[in-house]
Amino acid sequence: MRTSRRIEELRATAVNAVLAEANALRVQGRDIVSLARGEPDLPTPAHVADAAIAAIRAGRTGYPNNQGELPLREAVAARLSRDCGVTYSAADEILVTTGATMGIYAALAALLDPGHEILVPDPIYDAYQSPIVLVGGVAVSVPADVHGDRFVLSTRRMSQACSERTRAILINTPWNPVGTVLRREELEDVVALAAERDLVLISDEIYEHVVYDGRRHVSPAALGPRARERTLLVNSFSKTYAMTGWRLGYCAGPASLIRGMYLVLQQSSRGPATFVQDAGVAALSGPQESVVAMREEFAHRREQTMRALSGIECVRPLAPEGGFFVMLDVRELGPSSEEIRRQLLGAHGVVVVHGSAYGLAGEGFLRVSFSSGGKVLGEGLRRLRSGLEVIARKRKRAAR
Repeated sequence: MRTSRRIEELRATAVNAVLAEANALRVQGRDIVSLARGEPDLPTPAHVADAAIAAIRAGRTGYPNNQGELPLREAVAARLSRDCGVTYSAADEILVTTGATMGIYAALAALLDPGHEILVPDPIYDAYQSPIVLVGGVAVSVPADVHGDRFVLSTRRMSQACSERTRAILINTPWNPVGTVLRREELEDVVALAAERDLVLISDEIYEHVVYDGRRHVSPAALGPRARERTLLVNSFSKTYAMTGWRLGYCAGPASLIRGMYLVLQQSSRGPATFVQDAGVAALSGPQESVVAMREEFAHRREQTMRALSGIECVRPLAPEGGFFVMLDVRELGPSSEEIRRQLLGAHGVVVVHGSAYGLAGEGFLRVSFSSGGKVLGEGLRRLRSGLEVIARKRKRAAR
């Protein structure tokens, strides 16, 4: 059957493509350990699950308010005021979405006409690309620099990449895949550029609570009225509350943009189930001890990962400031990141994602997830270290 040109331009996300290869090997009887996916293995907090069950039993199974149930929008507004220091109206500045992905798509559809451009850092979460294509937009990649152990945005390069067709900037902080937590002064530079060029800033903040070493997430919307008026904040419950399968997210921004996104959402998902939204109220309004425990657990796993991958010849792990991925610098090993990933999977049975999947600036790196812990993480790191040591020895012999 003939399909549209836009479908031909879409591609599977890097994680899905890599995991498909791994699953094919599992079917053949291979023992495979995955350090690829960014999905917490922690349970959804009990009080959140209980709220959903109670809502179902109370008959909360009808069509939802397409903008989001008012109690959830009010809980989101209270949470943003409390944690981010920015005030939004639950009536017309907040939209509840079927996960953050739906929020991104609705924003792009509301902002971009065919041929309009949006600036995206490189490397960046590759699943942003297809929604941009679907709405007829053009992603303009802006390469990041690596300073020490940190990927850094260049607003100078962003400014140079702007054209008369540029309409928006998309950022992610903490930044998947590289782990950078954007600092206030860095965000101020991005906001200044957006104001100078009259651009909308889409800020994906789903990892906001997964930060380390005393760092604090800063939302660009909280930098002042000028920043708030052109920022769309995108978030979800997936990482903070281990609710990946619940598909619950929200956006906050200027009422005019939220209205446009609301129209897009009405023609697509029409919003999450009512009982799922009731669970979201419980998550935001209830006890937050699980969030603290989650952050402490991931901090422990980060240290475990850094220890396991340190001291390998020609390999350097970059300690993430946030999120649950370590970027592994393998540029000195020689082969491409894709080739190294394939060697690690085929010969050592461990799955990681090649950095080039996230953009040209990611070449020479591997993304290693510590979202799963316990035996999975321990065995995965053992195999990964062993495999990298084998590749390093081969390089050394070839250089003689």
